[in-house]
Amino acid sequence: MLNNKMETLKKRWNIDSNWAIVAIFVVFAINGSFAAWVAKPITNYLGLTPDIISPFMYWPLRILLIFPIYQLTLPIVGWLFGQFKFFWAFEKKFLSRLGFGFLFKDKN
Repeated sequence: MLNNKMETLKKRWNIDSNWAIVAIFVVFAINGSFAAWVAKPITNYLGLTPDIISPFMYWPLRILLIFPIYQLTLPIVGWLFGQFKFFWAFEKKFLSRLGFGFLFKDKN
C-alpha cells in the first residue's frame, strides 16, 4: 500500500526516485521549522511578544510573518537538498493561485 502511494506521488509530482520524495518531505519539515524559528526574533525585535500584546493577536501576527519567510526560504532549502527545480515550480504554482502569477509571466 505504501509503495502504491509512493508511485502515485512520483507520478503526480513528476519525480523518478523514492529519494526525491524523501528529500521533498524533509525539505518541507526543515523549512517549516526554520521559518518558525526565524520569525521569533523578528517578532521580538518588533516588540510583539505574548507578554506585551494579547496571545489572540500575537499568534495570528506571528503566523502572518512565518508565511512570507516560509515562501522565500522554501526554494533555498530545496536547493540544498538538490530539489530546487521541484520547489521553484511549487512556489510559482502556489503563488499564482494566490494572485501573484503576474510575477512569473514571460516577457515575450
